[in-house]
Amino acid sequence: MNRLRHAFTLIELLVVIAIIAVLIGLLVPAVQKVRSAAARAQCLNNMKQIGLAMHGYMDANNGLPANGNYIWNGSAVNATNAWSAMARLLPHIEQENLFRGIDFAASYSTQPAISSKRVATFICPSEINDKGHGTDPTFGNKYWPINYVLNNGTWAVLTGKASGTQTGNGAFGPNRGFRSADFTDGLSNTMAAGEVKAFTNRVAGASNTTVFSVPPLPPISSSGLSAFSLAALNPASFTHVEWVDGKVHETGFTTIFTPNTKVSYMSGGLEYDVDMVLATESNPGDTYAAVTSRSFHSGGVNVLLMDGSTRFINDSIDLTTWRALSTRAGGEVASAP
Repeated sequence: MNRLRHAFTLIELLVVIAIIAVLIGLLVPAVQKVRSAAARAQCLNNMKQIGLAMHGYMDANNGLPANGNYIWNGSAVNATNAWSAMARLLPHIEQENLFRGIDFAASYSTQPAISSKRVATFICPSEINDKGHGTDPTFGNKYWPINYVLNNGTWAVLTGKASGTQTGNGAFGPNRGFRSADFTDGLSNTMAAGEVKAFTNRVAGASNTTVFSVPPLPPISSSGLSAFSLAALNPASFTHVEWVDGKVHETGFTTIFTPNTKVSYMSGGLEYDVDMVLATESNPGDTYAAVTSRSFHSGGVNVLLMDGSTRFINDSIDLTTWRALSTRAGGEVASAP
């Protein structure tokens, strides 16, 4: 006697598919949330390693490294050593061999074997552009980006180049490495480093050699940047950041805007989220910068404080508090949330 085999009916099949779809809908966000939390935790750990490296450097050298050196030679600015402070920290993050390979007396652009190296501690696991970028027109080498950059203060980065340079009010800057005693606001109340996204577009002054007349206080909103004469954006070449270079748009950030603020800029009929630098450090004009801290973490950015501790700062942080956390000796009464 033949027995009929029971098969799924169309309705039963649809029910099974619906159940699977519901389970996937429940599981995928949970998995993504776990991955996001793990990435954020790893990001904080990277920052803690950088904090330990900073204190190791300070103990060995009685102060922090300068983020590049730019000296007026009578008619122009001479980048006597444009290497970043991050490059100086390499021996303290178990990168002694890479550090020994650097000739600090020569430009990083002439050392492609160094500038194209990926330093894992400098990369946030959430970064989507973890790859070399840009091509040096002379040497053809690419530069590897960095996500953890140094606090260069609120707005002014390097001023008075022809009459004796003045470094900005942050924890790091060109031409001068600060000591613990310089942080009168307190090490626990001053940011050392924050996050940025690789390949962020940037715009510069229409002429980087122009000495801009800029107010001592930063603009309050992104619309305030429209007062400055800016060059057209070239998306192919005007991207940053690079760990070898000490310029503020490569290894620094400022606190003009709160974390992840969209700084809108129109060019060629397209809208870009940009950073802005008026007269880069290697040009005669005073260097002012709006380099915003950004991340791929939802709702904020990770920051490293000068005492070596880390915090997650929400995008909604009060602007006055955010700026106060970037000054080493501003006298503000503010602490990290």
